[in-house]
Amino acid sequence: MRTRVQAVLLVFGILTVAAFAVPLLLFTASDRTQQLVLARSSSLDRFASLMDQAAATGDTSAVTAEARRYTELYGEPLVVTDLRRVPVVQTGGMRASDPAVARLVDAALRNQTAHPKGPLRPWSRGYRTFAEPAGTGTRVTGAVVLRASVENAARDITRRWAAVLAGTALVALACTALARAATRWVVSPLRRLDRAVGQLAAGLPPEQTGPGGPPELRQLATGFNRMASTVTAALEQQRRLVADTSHQMRNPMAALRLRVDALRTQLPASADRTYNGVTGELDRLETLLDDMLALAAAEHRAGELTVTGGADARCDAAEVVRAQHRRWQPVADRAGARLTTGTPGPVPAACTERELTQITDILLDNAIKYAGPGATITLDCATEGTRAVLTVTDDGPGLGTDELARATTRFWRSSRQTGTPGTGLGLAIAEQLLAGRGGHLELRPAHPHGLHATAALPRPTPTGGTP
Repeated sequence: MRTRVQAVLLVFGILTVAAFAVPLLLFTASDRTQQLVLARSSSLDRFASLMDQAAATGDTSAVTAEARRYTELYGEPLVVTDLRRVPVVQTGGMRASDPAVARLVDAALRNQTAHPKGPLRPWSRGYRTFAEPAGTGTRVTGAVVLRASVENAARDITRRWAAVLAGTALVALACTALARAATRWVVSPLRRLDRAVGQLAAGLPPEQTGPGGPPELRQLATGFNRMASTVTAALEQQRRLVADTSHQMRNPMAALRLRVDALRTQLPASADRTYNGVTGELDRLETLLDDMLALAAAEHRAGELTVTGGADARCDAAEVVRAQHRRWQPVADRAGARLTTGTPGPVPAACTERELTQITDILLDNAIKYAGPGATITLDCATEGTRAVLTVTDDGPGLGTDELARATTRFWRSSRQTGTPGTGLGLAIAEQLLAGRGGHLELRPAHPHGLHATAALPRPTPTGGTP
């Protein structure tokens, strides 16, 4: 936004400066051209007057001497003729017989004045030719033709244009500085507000946006600070409620288990089924409490990573795959499933080894529990473009289309797996961990049947960040 606002202000400033500079440049060129024309017209009037006197007296010495002195002084040639087109004086190598000069002489003898048209420019070179009749009123007694150099006038226009352009450049620089200052004044509060919104969206306490910028933005920042304080307090209370509830319930759960275990020796054999049901529910509650704590920690960590980026985290997914295969192989054997893995080379991933291990634990636990005895489960990882991909594939019953869409919903479990231990929080925890690192979890059917779970993570850059 800052670049766009600054660009708009700069374009407006440049157009405004150009609207003043261009007419000023044209005016200076036209003004200097007019000065040249007026100066040479004055000289032509003098020679025309001298030629008129010479025609009346028959003495051309004055006009001849004056013309030669003019050419010696200014270096500009002259031609003066009488009424019969006979040259009275010719200086500087210009001749009345030249076709261009002859046309101007004819025009002057017809009582027509010839002045060059069009303003001069800094790049103008050469000469401009002037012609004027000698005489008074409608009586023409001769013609005067003057060839004037434009070098001095062009140099004057160049200096004037340079001064105008220098002033324009200074004004443009001032407009640029003003645009940058105005943009910073307007946009800086918005950037602070955007950063605070990102922190609030991540579930973290946002920094207080200080007053600054236009009154409207200061009022907006004040309102946001009040809203952020309220939302942050509500989120913190909710987070503490979940964490404290899960933590505080551990003690009564542990005491309840001790009492139930103490009763075991006092119960008759007919109560075994009831006892096993009670201990099974206790196990389920303890697992639920652990998963709720894990989910709360994952959500908090994902929020932190959304703001900080976690650019320094990296691990080798292939090493995690090999270690997890060894750790879960006995569990799969006891469940009657077959756990296999490939032999991947190094697969760098932008996360910590602990996080990837926790994600793999969740995916393997689900696969072993729900694929059923006799299923084959494959754990593997690979590099796909800018992503490191860890996959867990099984050939069990899998999930339907509607079930796949709801599989990561908290506490959701398939109606076909009601008798299998679980809380329905595992995939939600894995999804939060992946989202915090800029990755994602994808579930899709395996062929011909089963489930294919993919955990995709960015690959770290050589400097330790993510691509």
